[in-house]
Amino acid sequence: MKNNHTLKTFMSYVILNMLGMLGISCYILADTYFIANGIGADALTALNLALPIFGLMNGMGLLLGIGSGTRYTILMARNKKEEANQVFSQTIMIGVGIGLVLSIIGLMGAKTICGWLGADAVTFNMMNSYLKTILSLAPFFILNHIIICFVRNDKGPKLVMMAMVVGSLINIILDYVFIYSLGMGMFGVAFATGIAPMISIGILSTHFFKEHNSLHFVKCKVQISTIKDSCSLGLSAFITELSTGIVLLVFNLVILKLAGNVAVAAYGIIANISLVCLALFTGIAQGIQPLMSRYYGDGDMKKVYQVLKYALCLAVGLGVILYIGIYIFASPLAAVFNKEQNLMLAELAIAGMHIYFIGIIFAGINIVGAAYLSAIEETKKGFSISILRGLVVIVPSVIGLAMLFGLNGVWVSFVFTEAITACFAIAIMYNGYKVKELTSF
Repeated sequence: MKNNHTLKTFMSYVILNMLGMLGISCYILADTYFIANGIGADALTALNLALPIFGLMNGMGLLLGIGSGTRYTILMARNKKEEANQVFSQTIMIGVGIGLVLSIIGLMGAKTICGWLGADAVTFNMMNSYLKTILSLAPFFILNHIIICFVRNDKGPKLVMMAMVVGSLINIILDYVFIYSLGMGMFGVAFATGIAPMISIGILSTHFFKEHNSLHFVKCKVQISTIKDSCSLGLSAFITELSTGIVLLVFNLVILKLAGNVAVAAYGIIANISLVCLALFTGIAQGIQPLMSRYYGDGDMKKVYQVLKYALCLAVGLGVILYIGIYIFASPLAAVFNKEQNLMLAELAIAGMHIYFIGIIFAGINIVGAAYLSAIEETKKGFSISILRGLVVIVPSVIGLAMLFGLNGVWVSFVFTEAITACFAIAIMYNGYKVKELTSF
């Protein structure tokens, strides 16, 4: 009976968070579709070059939100409500501050950033317009991530899912209106994306008026020790998000040198489909985090391990299904983002999908493993998984394999990285599980 209850709770949290994260990932997927079909392949290249900054901004929100949300849940489980709400209040203040700094950077330095990320004469103006708009709205993106994490940890997964999905639907509708009806180009795409978190925040704010709400703003000063502690718990989530941006940046620069803008556009198609797949795994990770933190705070490690087993089985099964689906439907997926019917773009995208997405099967293990370790305060181990797949293995792999095998080497580097990291993650989780099982008797 206890196992059934744990499974039911697991499914309710995880499914709702997977749906919510699917909604958020549709921000960029919708942008990709409407840009490819409403503006053109060069604009798709500009978007892909700008995505690392979008990932960095979202990563900042997750660093604060996931970490502070984890600490909040552990404190609430130990009946330290005042301390828990101090963490909440301080995180909101820091989030606003970081968002404003990013806004200033976007308004004053977008052109410089475009140069750093590899924009050329064809893509520069479109990329500059997109980045300047996105970064100027950074406070809303960061606050949205923070509030999502706290509401989820305050037993509000249904409201979180609703906020994410509605925000995404609004984004898709506005993409169509701004691009096709109003002809606003890349500015319209970025503005539509920026309105979505505003809508989401509005929906999430209703949580504060509910009877079961435990979140309250309290008078307090920002304490570096509190923020440092919270950020350490969210570091794995930050690195996971940031690694997506690092991979995009490195891949873009390598592919640009190997085969030019058309190949970067092909990678743009692959990368955006990948973002949706990874969002599903992130949904699993974010769904298990409140449960694991709560059980860990209560000292119930058996339930923590049950949740971990469910999450790993779901991640691996989902990874296999996704790969089979993408392999079979690679051609129509490429066609969706190829209005101009560019044969070279289609061939590169299809060949890339067949190889690249093998890595998805292993990626779920890594994302779930890092989330599990962070949720039980094993921050260094969780960080090691994230940094391994996000920097240590992927960067030398893509450069080395590209030199040996060209574009195919670029696609294989993702598979190689995720597989190596998965072996490392499984070893850490297995050893930790055995040690704690032996010492629990």
